[in-house]
Order: sequence, then structure tokens, then C-alpha cells
Amino acid sequence: MNIVLAPDSFKGSLSSIQVVDIMSKAIESVDPGIQSVLKPMADGGEGTLEALLKAASGEKIFFSCTGPLGERSESWYVELENKTAVIECANIAGLQLVSEGSRHPDYTTTYGLGEAILKAIDRGNKELIIAIGGSSTNDGGLGMLQALGMKAWNKEGAEVGIYGKDLFQVERLDVYSIAHKIKHVNISVACDVDNPLTGQEGASHVYGPQKGLSSSEAYDYDKALENYGRLMEKISGKQIMNIPGAGAAGGLGFALMAIGAELKSGAGLVGDAIGLKETIENADLVFTGEGQSDEQTLYGKAPGYVAEIATELNKPIILLSGSLAGDLYIWEKNFSGCFSILQRPGSLADCIEEAEDLLYQSTRQLTKLVHYFIDG
Repeated sequence: MNIVLAPDSFKGSLSSIQVVDIMSKAIESVDPGIQSVLKPMADGGEGTLEALLKAASGEKIFFSCTGPLGERSESWYVELENKTAVIECANIAGLQLVSEGSRHPDYTTTYGLGEAILKAIDRGNKELIIAIGGSSTNDGGLGMLQALGMKAWNKEGAEVGIYGKDLFQVERLDVYSIAHKIKHVNISVACDVDNPLTGQEGASHVYGPQKGLSSSEAYDYDKALENYGRLMEKISGKQIMNIPGAGAAGGLGFALMAIGAELKSGAGLVGDAIGLKETIENADLVFTGEGQSDEQTLYGKAPGYVAEIATELNKPIILLSGSLAGDLYIWEKNFSGCFSILQRPGSLADCIEEAEDLLYQSTRQLTKLVHYFIDG
């Protein structure tokens, strides 16, 4: 029997890599002859690079860049065998890289992401995948575009800085020099949110507070992004402020679309990069899962994407998640069965602490059941 393991992380407790390792050990305990193929998933946020390295052939490329607070920092991205570079924003300008006391969009920048893009291009990569989830920034990609060669000036004609606070001074932009640098490069953006750049559902109001903005500051940033967005739309000739995903990662989605990048499902990009469909074609059974599954699971999240492939290929697929919420009847056309690893009532803290054992035991029991019916 061939079982493909393609879960997302159980956020707050286990990474997707830990999940597939635990599940594979549980399956082996039932029958060492069962082949487990490990394909940990991600949706474009923190952990995307590690998941790719586990599931596909790739190389870590280390480089020095500007960190989220403007400091010099060491980071890395992944180059796949087909000269595709996968760059993770969370690894360069991520919220987890900034201490809680220092978190505020005024003082964070995406400049390092632009440096990473240039590094990847200089190494001959023609395809770039940029995972933009988990950023600490709300600069509309200002810093990233400046690293790529964009010029931005204030009303006095002086060049503005690279941080979020510098958005408030932008009066004129020039992106002419960027086109030459990325002329022969295709850029895809892994994105799992559909927020526009501005407005009540935009970057500042929805995601700004978790990055350190107060309500009044979010309003001010929204206005600054609107001005910046209008300027960018005018010089790029693209009406993109309201395209779903423009507000992702503090407006990084908008900035990348402005230079020709295409926003795509994060799970879909990861799945393509690791050859998930080809792997599932040879499977007898697929396991997927996440920390909590609900109605949103079917709309862009990794387990929903895995289920689409399994259903298309007529392969049985089991959803095994930390918890389940919502109407399970809705999921019946996508999953062969939906299960929670929880075995008894308990606090969230207890569940997180016991997640490894709970996942192991649940995987083992389900495997025993499936093994009985398939192999007798």
C-alpha cells in the first residue's frame, strides 16, 4: 500500500514537517511494508521553504540582506533543480524576526526581499516563487521596489527612505529601471488572502493591528497606501489596487503585481513545486490535515487543495486535523472521511502539549482500519 502524506502545519503545535514524520512513524508501526511518501504542504507563509526542502530536491542559498528593522541580516532561499528560486518573505522580513517590543510598521521594511530577488536573478534563475505570508511590514512593497531600483521622492524632491513611515512622504515614483532587471524572469506570488490594498478590508485595517498599528494609525496608513497606490497605478498603467490579494503582506501583493508578477494560490504553487499531483497519481490513499479545519479549508487552504487533486484522480483522501468545526456534510464531496485527533475534552494548552501523541495514535488507528479493508 502506498500512502501519500500531504498535511499543512498544525499551527501553534507542529510544523508540517513534524506532522508527516509523526504520521509516517505511526503508519510504519502498523505495517513496515506500507510505503509512506512525505509531501508536507504550506500555503506561502512561514515554513514554506522547509516544507519544499522536505518534499522536493532543492538547495539552500545563503546571502546577506537588510533585515526587517534595517539591520544587516543573514538569510536564505531555496533553488529547485529546474532553476526556480523560492523566496520566503517571512524568512527575510517576517513578524517572527522582530521582538514584540519593536513591532511597528513605521520601522520595518521589505528592502531585504528586493535584495533576495536580485540575488536569485543574478544566479540565473528564470522562475521566481515568492511566498509573502507572515510579513512584519505595511510599506506597500516600497522598500522591496527601492531595492530593485525604483526611485521615490517627496514633495521637496528628496528621495524618501525605505521604511513604512516613509510612505507618508511619497509624492513621485519612477519604476523604469526595474523592468530591465526582471525582463526575462517570471515571478509568481504565493498568496492565500484576497484583501484589496486599501479600505476597511485592506492591508492596514485588517492586518496592521497584529503588526503594531493602533486604530488611528491604521486609518493614516490606509490613506498613505491609497496615495501611493494611485501613483503606482498611474505610472504602471495597471488598475490593481482592488484586485484580491493586493493587500497581502502589507501591500506586497500590490507591489509585485505592479512589476508584472502573478498572484496565485500558495498551496497550488507549493503543490506544483513538489510534484504533488504526480505523486498522488500513484497513491492508494492520501492523508492531509491542519490545526483546525472549518468551512475555509475548502477555499485556498492546503488540505482543500490536496483534496481537489485527490478527487480529480479518484483517490481516497482522509482529513485528519487538530479539530473540526462547521458542517461536515459540506466536505463529503471533497474528503472520504474527516477526523479530529482529539480523543477527550481538554484545554487548548493541553491539546497543544499532547498534539504529537494524539496525532500518532489517531493516524495509527485509521491506518489499521484502512489496512484491514485493503490488505485484509
